[in-house]
Amino acid sequence: MVTLKEIAKAVGVSSATVSRVLNFDQTLSVAPKKRQAIIETAEALNYSTPRARNRANQQGLNKIALVHFLRPDQELIDPYYVGLRLGIESRCQALKIETVKVYHTELLPEATLLQNASGVIAIGRHDEAEIAWLKRHNRNVVFADFTPATDEFDSVESDLMLATRKLLQALTQMGYRRIAFAGWVDVYNGVARALPEKRCRAYMQWMNEAGLYDERLCLTENNTEQSGYRLTRAILSESKPPDALITCNDNMAVGAYRAIHELGLRIPEDIAVASFNDISVAQVLNPPLSTVRLPSEEIGETAVELLLERVAGRELAKRITLASQLIWRGSTRHPTAD
Repeated sequence: MVTLKEIAKAVGVSSATVSRVLNFDQTLSVAPKKRQAIIETAEALNYSTPRARNRANQQGLNKIALVHFLRPDQELIDPYYVGLRLGIESRCQALKIETVKVYHTELLPEATLLQNASGVIAIGRHDEAEIAWLKRHNRNVVFADFTPATDEFDSVESDLMLATRKLLQALTQMGYRRIAFAGWVDVYNGVARALPEKRCRAYMQWMNEAGLYDERLCLTENNTEQSGYRLTRAILSESKPPDALITCNDNMAVGAYRAIHELGLRIPEDIAVASFNDISVAQVLNPPLSTVRLPSEEIGETAVELLLERVAGRELAKRITLASQLIWRGSTRHPTAD
């Protein structure tokens, strides 16, 4: 837990001044720039005042059920969702809120796990039956990394279709034209649907609009490293291979790298690679991976704040979209400065 002393040292003021600023003491005479520096430093260090920590209990939020769409083993192989859950748990720890993890299984979990919680944060995509079940057993439900079709629930996520368009726009501005895509289709209850995942749909739409789409370079399978390997081998077997490859996430990019290296090709000289999520492995690949940073921990933290507002009485649903960021590393050319 970050202390007032640490914030005071970083800003160059006394602990008493930090305390009074963070508790909105209007009688304190302090320069606006210094007040701003204290607040921004506290935010950067994720400090939570005693008043904020007590807010959850005052509003009746003492236990949150985290309902995950993945099994525990699936979450462990996808650091993006580990980061999202940790964002929820760290915010709850600062606010003294107990968390109960409920992972996906073949059967719905015990309803009492939801009924005994003050609120629910549902992580990832849930189908209509699961959403109805959540609503039936707890009136305070927030969705993280997924927005249901109905507008009655709070939700927070990144706009994956916008992020994909941003990435494609940047790659074409760097001179890439024959851009391939390796992804997956959406799966509900173990059954694959015909509808591709959002990033894949955005890729198809954008490439068609740009007159660059080649269906032979857009392949889907499963969301695994091995799928990234197999799809990349298939894409690179084309008589006219791509000059760039987008994978649906960094896990698939690891498999893509393996396939490219096995074929004796160089990244990015022979083929560029870009991806999504910006998990830790992206920086240690050879060369380091260009990727779209999706704010997983911030999504989790925001979900907790939305739940606090719901429990406090807010009735109008909110949909929050957090921005993505393009991170350029050695697996692609870099954008030229304007």
